[in-house]
Amino acid sequence: MIWCTHVNQLASIDVAKCVKMTDYMHSASVDPIEVVRRHSLTTLVRDEIERHIVDGSLAPGEKLNEADWAARLRVSRGPVREAFRALEQAGLVRTVKNRGVFVRTVSLAEADEIYAVRAVLEEAACRMLAARIDAGKLAVLRDWVDAMRAALASHDHDAYARANVAFHDALVAAAGNSKLYDTYRRLVSELKLFRRAALVVQGDAMAHSLAEHRAILTALASRDAEQAAQLMRAHAACAVAGDAVHERRIPAAAGAARSRGR
Repeated sequence: MIWCTHVNQLASIDVAKCVKMTDYMHSASVDPIEVVRRHSLTTLVRDEIERHIVDGSLAPGEKLNEADWAARLRVSRGPVREAFRALEQAGLVRTVKNRGVFVRTVSLAEADEIYAVRAVLEEAACRMLAARIDAGKLAVLRDWVDAMRAALASHDHDAYARANVAFHDALVAAAGNSKLYDTYRRLVSELKLFRRAALVVQGDAMAHSLAEHRAILTALASRDAEQAAQLMRAHAACAVAGDAVHERRIPAAAGAARSRGR
């Protein structure tokens, strides 16, 4: 069962949400144990469905059936329904009236818009962080840069991608603006629906990316807000350009394959 398989994830439940639940339990006639159990189970169900979306097991546009997922995960339909709502809030699924819930499709044009907004948020985060960075925050960012360096040395594209995402997430989180971070996380979730493989397409892309991350880290360590922001802006532009090139190659390659098949 999902409850047993992922029981260790319960420790990661947001403390703030638990406090809100406690307040609710004191003001309503509900079973406290049932509220906690339902919240925890919904979190696990949501994470499991999200994993399938992110790894491509659930394709963009694919319909999600509430009863099927309840049976698959051996849970009641309530937590699945609540998980669908959470995934919609995260931008990963959409609800169509009288039709159901579907995995969202993010087009190249929409991805370009998301990238543009994300770049502005990351640039702002750099300015904020440069003014408040300390040894602890710097150490976290340095650890992720080291992880990227190790992944590059072992030619592990997946590990590099994970460390890359974690670096950016840690940077924005460390800026100390919760509204900015929440918005950023939603955009990142939406981009998970967009195919990205620029680092794999270009042989030297990881090395170039690593150099950019190291330069950003150096600027932050020096508390140079303007330099850090400029470097982040340039880094984001390179990432968008690389992804756009890759995405526009896909239709061309598909067309060439069809031509050869004629």
